[in-house]
Amino acid sequence: MRISFTARIALLAIGLALVSSLALAGLVWLQTHDDAVEALRRDTVEESNELVAVWRSGGIVALERAIADARSGDDALVAEIVDASGTRIGGAGPDRLSFAPPPGRSEFRIAQISAQGDFAGQDVGFVTSQIGQHWIVTGRLLDDWERAQHAIERALILAVLLAIILGVAGGLVLARYVSRRLDHIAGTVDAVAAGDLTRRVPASGGDAFDRLALRINEMLNRIDRLMGELRIVTDSIAHDLRSPIARLRVRAETAATANDPAQREAALAGLVTETDLVTRMLSVLLEISRTEASNREALVPLDPATLIEALADLYEPVAEEAGIELETSVAPLPPVPLHRELLSQAIANLIDNALRHASSGGHISLSLTSADGAMRIAVADRGPGIAEADRAEALRRFGRLDSARSLPGAGLGLALVDAVAHLHGGRLELGDNAPGLIATLVLPLP
Repeated sequence: MRISFTARIALLAIGLALVSSLALAGLVWLQTHDDAVEALRRDTVEESNELVAVWRSGGIVALERAIADARSGDDALVAEIVDASGTRIGGAGPDRLSFAPPPGRSEFRIAQISAQGDFAGQDVGFVTSQIGQHWIVTGRLLDDWERAQHAIERALILAVLLAIILGVAGGLVLARYVSRRLDHIAGTVDAVAAGDLTRRVPASGGDAFDRLALRINEMLNRIDRLMGELRIVTDSIAHDLRSPIARLRVRAETAATANDPAQREAALAGLVTETDLVTRMLSVLLEISRTEASNREALVPLDPATLIEALADLYEPVAEEAGIELETSVAPLPPVPLHRELLSQAIANLIDNALRHASSGGHISLSLTSADGAMRIAVADRGPGIAEADRAEALRRFGRLDSARSLPGAGLGLALVDAVAHLHGGRLELGDNAPGLIATLVLPLP
């Protein structure tokens, strides 16, 4: 038979309460029992020493008188004088011991000292001390002591029963609490599975369930964001691919129906161009998805200055051919965990954008600096720039501003750069270069 999780929690709480109460009761009983036995032994030995001292100073007559005085008002006291066979010859005690007294002085022990008369079956804590040709037996009946011990035992048993009852109640309360918290989580998961991505697990305190709820809510928030981005991406793909595909169809029809070879060749060339554009859009989308799916374990320590200088060397001929001055400023930095391929692609996208929007005879600067615990890779141009109100749209996938509609592209370059920045735990900032745009990758330094 399978036991539910909440039932196991309740049984565990009950078991812990039972074990802890039994352990505590056992410890208390042992401690009180040992303390009581030690107190009885100490009192018995002291009384025996006092009676032996009386015998030494006054003999048997003084000893019997001292025993009579000690017995007055204390019926539990055993103090008698016996001979070598254990027969009582004076004092208060059984007529005959069930054992022969040993020579000298015995250790304190608890036993039944006689099987006859009123002492039959009664436990006595006693010691025996030899006095000349006789022995004195000093001890105490354990009736009162045992009654006190039984009272303590009954109290401990009652405490154990009460602890079990409280443990059962606490286990049920704990099981109900756990069940209610798990029901909240399960209800949220069921609602999300049914399509309600707005549901969240309630969290009110700081216990483990609240920490779990926060983690689940963070996961649901990320899923909600990803689903929103997926809807935007799919809508954008459907919208932005509609025109290239329509143009592909027109050019294909033109090529198929054209009688003039030159017209057919022009239509086929346009068909290839449009196909390359669609392929490039899909490739960049795939690159963004791979970047977002990457983790920081793929980062390896690299010299950022070397990376920036290599990109500058690569783009200097391109900028010179376009009649644009490319200025590079690199500050030395220690090795930083980076993804070489993705970061190179991101910086290349920023340089491509700057080259595309900077007019002939313009100026582009590529710089590497550090400030406030972060390195800053900035690409600045003297083009038209991006208004502050339009910068969020520029970072969105397929986000194309009106000023860029006439230029080739799909609106994915800055989205890829932004994804690479997030992979490195940083961000992409767009600022005003007065005039122009300055795009800055801000990546944290270790």
